[in-house]
Amino acid sequence: MAGSISSKQKLFFTILFLSMAITSVKSQGTRVNFYTKTCPRAESIVRSTVQSHFRSDPSIAPGLLRMHFHDCFKTALPNLGLKGYEVIDDAKAQLEAACPGVVSCADILSLAARDSVVLSNGASWAVPTGRRDGRISLASEVSSLPGFTDSVDVQKQKFAAKGLNAQDLVTLVGGHTIGTTACQFFRYRLYNFTTTGNGADSTINPAFVSQLQAICPENGDGTKRVGLDNGSPNRFDASFFTNLRNGRGILESDQKLWTDPSTRTLVQRFTGVRGLLGLTFSVEFGKSMVKMSNIGVKTGNVGEIRKICSAINQG
Repeated sequence: MAGSISSKQKLFFTILFLSMAITSVKSQGTRVNFYTKTCPRAESIVRSTVQSHFRSDPSIAPGLLRMHFHDCFKTALPNLGLKGYEVIDDAKAQLEAACPGVVSCADILSLAARDSVVLSNGASWAVPTGRRDGRISLASEVSSLPGFTDSVDVQKQKFAAKGLNAQDLVTLVGGHTIGTTACQFFRYRLYNFTTTGNGADSTINPAFVSQLQAICPENGDGTKRVGLDNGSPNRFDASFFTNLRNGRGILESDQKLWTDPSTRTLVQRFTGVRGLLGLTFSVEFGKSMVKMSNIGVKTGNVGEIRKICSAINQG
């Protein structure tokens, strides 16, 4: 069912995720098994759809996870480089056939993100549902998503503005254990970053610098993809944090979680450093995902249930 997606469809999806704007509505309208009576097969339909697409293209897993992250932070422009739009479209079409006008696109995305993690050998978690879709866009929210050059202080400020703390930040960034990024987003760290040593960012392991330079030459193809977790890029596990400890973080903002004392202890707790109370990544990730998914949700009579996820309802 996976097919090519046109630039017009991508634009529609950009509008979709921008339109899930922040409101003052609280999350009391969401709950686990929200669709038990109104659409009993809702979660199984989403799950089987994600599984079907995953079998033919495993890269849709990190794409769906990133899409959910961008949705919760009310921004969508970076989503144009992600895979997974066709999965949401496919699931929505099947749900409309089974339960017309019942399951929101926002909930489909939340469920699909969870199912993507499970298919990547991560742990499952219960997803509260009952969200509704937005009808307006807030382009001003685009800058609310943390950037790849942001300091830890800036990252924490952006998360705090959404009601998320430093542990949520480190945990959710751990989602980079699956997926890739393009050379253009980190190559600057490899060449002329400093005026001393080899010219690279000194927080990168020197042996790793040469490996990355071979993949991303200074004047090479900036769109070439590199795994964000160079230990196990297709497996949802805690090795991402071990990479940070060893100076093998790809994005500058990721590596700063280790170099900044305010977040280093959290990274250490995920890596099992002796003497510190450990954190189990698979458990904490689910908790933080639920917390993030309740940012500014629309419930009750606010918003709408879209007929298709690429455009607001007409009339």
